[in-house]
Amino acid sequence: MSWGLLAVAGVVVACGGLLQGLIGFGLALVAVPLLALLDPALVPVPVLVVACAHAVMSLAREFGHVDWRGVGWAMLGRLPGTAVGIWIVDSLDRRSFGVVVGGAVLACVLLSVTSWRPRPTPPSLVTAGVASGSFGTATSIGGPMVALLYQDQAGPQVRATLAAFFVLGSGASLTGLGATGNVTAHALWSGVLLIPFLVAGFLLSGPLRARVDAGGVRTPTLVVAGTSAVVLIMRSVLS
Repeated sequence: MSWGLLAVAGVVVACGGLLQGLIGFGLALVAVPLLALLDPALVPVPVLVVACAHAVMSLAREFGHVDWRGVGWAMLGRLPGTAVGIWIVDSLDRRSFGVVVGGAVLACVLLSVTSWRPRPTPPSLVTAGVASGSFGTATSIGGPMVALLYQDQAGPQVRATLAAFFVLGSGASLTGLGATGNVTAHALWSGVLLIPFLVAGFLLSGPLRARVDAGGVRTPTLVVAGTSAVVLIMRSVLS
C-alpha cells in the first residue's frame, strides 16, 4: 500500500471509528464503499480487522453495560450466517445479495419510523445474527440488523453489546474466510496499518458520547442503518 493510499484510507477509517464510537456501529458503513473505490483489496478482510480492533476497544471501555444474553442469542445466528457469507464470497452473485439484504434493512428502518418497534427477543436476535453473519462476512457491513433491535436502549448498552457481538462475530468471519483461503497476509497487514487511524477516531468519540446519549441513540441508529441500506443497494446495482 502506497503512503498516499494509506493516508486517504486512514482518514476514512478514522471517520468510521468516530461514528462507531458514538452509536455502536457505522464503521463499515463509512469505510466499505470508500475503501472499495480506493482499492477493492481493502474489502472485506482489512475492514474486518479494523472492525475487530474497534470492538475490542469499545468493549473494554463500556464492558459493564453488555447484554450478554442478547449477545449469546445473536451469536447463535451469526455462526450459520458466517457460513452463508463464505458461500457468497466464493460463489454467489453479490449484486443480487446486496440488493436483497439492503432492501430488508431499509424495510426495517421504514417500519421502525412508522409503527414497528423491534425488540431484542431471542427469535429476533437469532434472525438478526444470521443476517449479520452473512452480510458482514460477504461485505463487512454487519451491524444494522442487530443495532435496530437495540434502538430504544441506552447508549452505553447499545455500544457495549454491539462491541461484544462484533468481537466474536468479526473473529468468526475472519476465521471462516481464512479456513477457505480467502485471507492473505497482505490483506491482514493492510488492516493492521489502518489501526492507528482507527484509534484516533475512537479516542475522539470518547468526550462526545455524552452529547449523543443525551439525545438518545434511536434517531442516529435509524439514520445510519437506513443510509447503510441505501449505500449497499446503490453499490450493488452500480458495481
